[in-house]
Amino acid sequence: MKRFKVAEHIIAIEADDCIDVLNLLPGFKPFEWDGNGVAVLTVYVSTTWEWELRGREIGQFDVGGTNHGVYLNDDGGYQFEVSDINGHLCARMQSNKDFSKCTVRLYEGTWNQQNFGLNNCMMMSYAFATSESDTILIHSSVIRCDGKAYLMTAPSGTGKSTHTRLWYDNIPGCDLMNDDNPVIRMVDGIPVAFGSPWSGKTPCYRNVQAPIGGIVRIRQKPENSIRKLKPIEAFAMLLPACSSMKWDERVYNGVCDSVSHFVATCNIWELGCLPNAAAAHLCHDTIALT
Repeated sequence: MKRFKVAEHIIAIEADDCIDVLNLLPGFKPFEWDGNGVAVLTVYVSTTWEWELRGREIGQFDVGGTNHGVYLNDDGGYQFEVSDINGHLCARMQSNKDFSKCTVRLYEGTWNQQNFGLNNCMMMSYAFATSESDTILIHSSVIRCDGKAYLMTAPSGTGKSTHTRLWYDNIPGCDLMNDDNPVIRMVDGIPVAFGSPWSGKTPCYRNVQAPIGGIVRIRQKPENSIRKLKPIEAFAMLLPACSSMKWDERVYNGVCDSVSHFVATCNIWELGCLPNAAAAHLCHDTIALT
């Protein structure tokens, strides 16, 4: 069994002998954990265990531009089908009601397909298992500057990674913490951002953390401008960026409560911008120096 610690939550993976977990999940290597503590999530991975989909389909979960089927079982647990962008079935996952125990069945395919299947199952199960612990996986790129984390969130392709790169290139003292799915959580009443094993197309898997200095919604506009969002605007902006399941009351209420805590404790902004250095300086000087 392999154990990992992500944003102070311990997770365990137990796999068939033929499965090399760290080879399939290289992003997890920096998060290996050999200390004590109870795992919030245990995932069993097999290439032979099989079950039939017996639940009723209740929706589709979007991860990285692909939709994963979600099925509700009579006992309150869930089943998921994870297929890649070409429709190849990469994995199925079955969970108990609170996602503390999950089983993943990997199917034959390339390394990329098995990595895609297992990685997505781990990301979903982690997000749902920790949803009541003031913990959120948020679709964003996060840059650290002078010891604080600044999260840039936007729909895919809008420019959040471009903007963090502009900070890195033009503002001294910056380093990238994660480029797609960092974890944010409240720690002793303080909002903190953590690196994670999930970073999209950019292999930035860093076991680092920093208090949050601000959260920024990126919008492409013909000129640079920035404004602080009102609490209701901030809530409406932040919630869709978080990994959640609207079909599950426990998960959804937990995420909504966490978002409310972040809105109450973080400065949240909207940046209309061009992809230039002036936008990075405007954003930095407004949210980091005031």
